[in-house]
Amino acid sequence: MTVPLSILDLATIGKGQTVAESLAGSVAMAQKAEELGYRRVWYAEHHNMSAIASSATSVLIAHVAAHTKTIRLGAGGVMLPNHSPLTIAEQFGTLETLHPGRIDLGLGRAPGSDQNTMRALRRDHTSSDRFPQDVLELQGYLTGPTRIQGVEATPGKGTNVPLYILGSSLFGAQLAAQLGLPYAFASHFAPAALQDAVAVYRREFQPSDQLSEPHVIAGVNVTAADSNAEAQAIHLAVKRARVSLFFGGGREFTDDEADMVLDSPQGQHIAQMMKFSAVGTKDVVRDYLDEFTAFADADELIVAHQSIGTEERLRSVELVAEVAGLVSA
Repeated sequence: MTVPLSILDLATIGKGQTVAESLAGSVAMAQKAEELGYRRVWYAEHHNMSAIASSATSVLIAHVAAHTKTIRLGAGGVMLPNHSPLTIAEQFGTLETLHPGRIDLGLGRAPGSDQNTMRALRRDHTSSDRFPQDVLELQGYLTGPTRIQGVEATPGKGTNVPLYILGSSLFGAQLAAQLGLPYAFASHFAPAALQDAVAVYRREFQPSDQLSEPHVIAGVNVTAADSNAEAQAIHLAVKRARVSLFFGGGREFTDDEADMVLDSPQGQHIAQMMKFSAVGTKDVVRDYLDEFTAFADADELIVAHQSIGTEERLRSVELVAEVAGLVSA
């Protein structure tokens, strides 16, 4: 591998697994990633999704940070329109104060939820329109000077928590370029505009105090196993689980029912979401990631290790590290 590798952990709650078991798995993954030399682990803000336990992102980061020593941890991302910039500055300023030099703050403008959940979050439907202004306000609280006279973040002020713009369209690419911030593209679930967005970001990038040159992080799904057959079986199980998550309405489909949905036009949406997926033995995955790095023009890959259980996910983390040339701690 020619670029650093990081991990996106959705704190997936597997079939028959409790939330507590899922969160314990997240700790185990971060510890393994730290041991094997991954650059960072990020957690994504999602709400009202029965299979994802990373909704309280800053709380999860704090818990994992307390059980690790050196690896960078962060949000990938906080959906900023769901929150006031001051609150996020205080939360991540606290994290950076407790764990100096280890905290990242990725920012997105999507709700991370459906319309009903958006209302339950007390989020106005126009909140995303203020995203650029909210990013600047948040940046002011963390790096100074504050953009709201007489209001400072404590903790937060002077912590200089690095900001990243997340996106899946040209909007985020243009904003990240304008502000001189790193750009993370969500190609692990929204692949369509990857190359166009990266090209726009690189072409329009303006250096800033945080970043002198463009830095692109591209998301990619990985299921690595000891055999191709095992990897393909796990990959199929992941797709079946997504059918229940997106189309089940609170119930789980049988394997036969899920396969019928996957074969339908409706199911093709899941296949398209997972277009960029490396599935197979470690050598197959390595070759795929090398090709994807060039395709995405990426400076760093953030890998979503897709699996139905913690044991299989940790094995995928290990196998990719073996062929990526990562340096163990």
